[in-house]
Amino acid sequence: MFTTFLSLRPIKYSIGLAGVAATLAGNSFANAAETYAIDPAHTRVGFSARHLGISNIKGGFKEFSGKLVMDGDALKEATATIQVQSIDTGVAQRDNHLRTADFFDATNYPTITFKTKSVETKDGEVVMIGDFTMRGVTKELRLPVTLSKAIKDPWGKTRIGLETKAKLNRKDYGFKYNALLETGIPAVANEIEIEINAEAVKDAAGKKAGTQ
Repeated sequence: MFTTFLSLRPIKYSIGLAGVAATLAGNSFANAAETYAIDPAHTRVGFSARHLGISNIKGGFKEFSGKLVMDGDALKEATATIQVQSIDTGVAQRDNHLRTADFFDATNYPTITFKTKSVETKDGEVVMIGDFTMRGVTKELRLPVTLSKAIKDPWGKTRIGLETKAKLNRKDYGFKYNALLETGIPAVANEIEIEINAEAVKDAAGKKAGTQ
């Protein structure tokens, strides 16, 4: 019996070491994920809408925030919040109209948000799948993403770049404006193209993903 007991002890010890190693490996993976904050000074959140069927009117938002969670070169999560009042197409009268209930209804729905549910990577292509909320309506949106690898900027900060472009139907989000020309062509097309060119900076505090 004593011999049997001795023979079992190394096995138990070995299992204990394996458990510790697995825990350390798990913690190492969790700590590998880093949070990056969108840099508004080097980011553009834009859109384009067909006008009268003859040209594209472009605009954007001046105020927004967002976070990216990266595990090495791999995107794991993304969140963004856009302030609707900051809309800018270069024409004050048009911007004021866009803030009304005909379009964004900024008084009742002051923000546009996006939060990833998952990230797909296939054949080198990355797609963010997330909940996109505008005018109180939430729908799933797929955003194909081009990511740059992390670099050190001249001031010692770590940065990455993200670009995405996609189309959505404004009617899906309750936009009411529907003026038509005599020919039946809409004054503003239903299909809207969104385009984001962003830079994000690694959290200076070294905050890990999933921590507060």
